[in-house]
Amino acid sequence: MKVAVIGAGQLGRMLALAGYPLGLSFEFYDRTADTPGGQVGPIVSGEFDDLARLEQLARRADVVTFDWENVPVSSLEPLVRHAPVYPQPAALAVAQDRLLEKTLFRDLGIPTPPFAPVDLRQDLEAAVTRIGLPGILKTRRFGYDGKGQARIRTRADIATAWTALGGEPLIYEGFVRFSRELSLIGARSSRGEVAFYPLADNVHAHGILSVTRAPVRSAPLQRAAQRHMRAILDHFGYVGVLAIEFFVERGRLVANEMAPRVHNSGHWTIEGAETSQFENHLRAILGLPLGSTAARGYAAMQNFVGRLPARAAALAVPGLHLHDYSKREARPGRKLGHATVVAGSARAREAALRRLQRLR
Repeated sequence: MKVAVIGAGQLGRMLALAGYPLGLSFEFYDRTADTPGGQVGPIVSGEFDDLARLEQLARRADVVTFDWENVPVSSLEPLVRHAPVYPQPAALAVAQDRLLEKTLFRDLGIPTPPFAPVDLRQDLEAAVTRIGLPGILKTRRFGYDGKGQARIRTRADIATAWTALGGEPLIYEGFVRFSRELSLIGARSSRGEVAFYPLADNVHAHGILSVTRAPVRSAPLQRAAQRHMRAILDHFGYVGVLAIEFFVERGRLVANEMAPRVHNSGHWTIEGAETSQFENHLRAILGLPLGSTAARGYAAMQNFVGRLPARAAALAVPGLHLHDYSKREARPGRKLGHATVVAGSARAREAALRRLQRLR
């Protein structure tokens, strides 16, 4: 069976590496062939709005998926005439627009920060008055890894935030005084089977995920997260892997955003779970039985942003698994790879993680 992957970054690369042992074949599509995915499978180069090329790709595939949340929905929708497209474009459309996303959370009864749409300067003034301070002004679209955001702590910050982001559709959100950030990875197959991974604890630096630890051993939070995710899976009749990022505020979960694809905070599952998120995504979109999501021990994932550690020094850390994305250019803010450590106890995991972090 052939899987077409639109987008050929590190997520697409890891999808293919998970699928080859299952006897699957892959074909990628991206703007350039010099990509992490293009190094492990055939790739077609073209713009993401080139419908003729995309439809040719879909005709050669048994199923189409994507590894990048900014693929135009208008480019995916026509492809369903040629092959199933999973996750569904409707779910991607919501995830691409923060206002639609927060509205969905609210409508499904999922706690989320207070929010208001902002199109004009006076809309922002009114939103700040109604929701209060502090808050965050965000672009509705194309924001990731902390991009497209401006913190508003006092009314004096309104002018600066508007100057930075005004002129495009925005959303103002009340600030959540959270104690920790968690994420849930789940999968729903085309046959309706559902599986959830243990919650993961995430630490960000400069808006980019730095460290993930799993599993989070809290039955109440796990149950709440699964209930919220199941509401979204049922709403869309969703197929594939879904990630939801949560804040923990005074012991309750507050949904921040969702990602209809395999997710950075699920990379620990490659070595740290019985079945990786990448393999379960493929199983889900191909209608195969989902694999066990049980944790194999205590795992931590460290992102390498801007530069990689020396390979020999990293591999000397006991229990470490190194993933170099083979990107041609290193630059600040760019994810170049990650490493996972898996141990038999949380204490041993933290010792290995500290040793790894000294290499950065």
